[in-house]
Amino acid sequence: MPIRVAVVGTGAISRGQHLPSLAALGDRVEVVAVCDVNADAARAAAAEFGIPAWYSDLDALLAAESPQLVTLATPPVAHRDAAIAALRAGAWVLSEKPPTLSLADYDAIAEHEGAHGPFASYVFQHRFGSAAVRLRELIADGSLGRPLVARCDTLWYRDPAYFAVPWRGKWATEGGGPTMGHGIHQVDMLLSLLGEWTDVSAVMSTLARETDTEDVSMASVRFASGAMCSITNSLLSPRETSAVRIDFERATVEVEHLYGYDNAHWTWTPAPGVLAEEAASWAPRENVASDSHAPQFAQVIAAMERGERPVASGDDGRRIMELAAGMYKSALEGRSVAREELVPGDPFYRSMAGSDPADATARIHAGTIRSARPEAARV
Repeated sequence: MPIRVAVVGTGAISRGQHLPSLAALGDRVEVVAVCDVNADAARAAAAEFGIPAWYSDLDALLAAESPQLVTLATPPVAHRDAAIAALRAGAWVLSEKPPTLSLADYDAIAEHEGAHGPFASYVFQHRFGSAAVRLRELIADGSLGRPLVARCDTLWYRDPAYFAVPWRGKWATEGGGPTMGHGIHQVDMLLSLLGEWTDVSAVMSTLARETDTEDVSMASVRFASGAMCSITNSLLSPRETSAVRIDFERATVEVEHLYGYDNAHWTWTPAPGVLAEEAASWAPRENVASDSHAPQFAQVIAAMERGERPVASGDDGRRIMELAAGMYKSALEGRSVAREELVPGDPFYRSMAGSDPADATARIHAGTIRSARPEAARV
């Protein structure tokens, strides 16, 4: 029997990714309904994609259609409540990024998961391109040696009109700036490769856009392996690029693309002394691009069929939220932050802006993030 799926949100990401990716799964799934607070948009999407039912209220959809999987293609502020409602109804969840607005919200969703499902997972499609999959294999078996130095850049351009959408660039509805909403894809892929991080030191500012949040952030991150990485997230870069480079003991591996890669975007450079035959064996055996949600949707459906937790969920999905919170805490407090600090009771556990979003905005805009605590800046 096909898995019954409902899609919540019928905007561009839903029409461009969620619905086509589900269609690509063929008879493994049946999209039974779509939902949008805009009833006209829901009706139009149902007609366009041949979906039998549409709703403007998620609770009504869950009661009437009993979906087994709910995908969320809504603004970030809506993720927590929709995910909890779906899990309570017994449906698994696959949500767009960022997973939630805070670690507290992420954990609130997790509390409604079952020991054997339903589970909530999150869209991080860059993990699923064949080159990233192959690189994880090589890291795991030690072929490349230890990771030592890394760089992760998301340098994009968003003009002022982009922020005219009411929920964008606000702590309360988007959670943060490019650290949360844009660079999160690249950074999640980095974390899937390098594993657990231990501490972070970051700076942020709002240089050119009228937002409550940052429009650029930079960070230095240390990993449990000892590897060190620089991270830059920008919405002010006319020549847009997304790039990750990792220097291992035996190779440099790098990818540069924009919104999705295939194998041709990757470069594998062996260290001196590595035989050409061995370096040739590192190449991926297939060419799966990361510009589609389809590979991750297929992985979630396979996990449901097996009754197993999918990747990019639970602790695996939480790691990127911890690093984002650590970056905001470091930037706003003007000091290095250890991962172990981000626990309930810490203000950055509940909000990426800490305890006072208005003060966070004022300091980022004024460029006083580092000077706010001169004693920390001298350390």
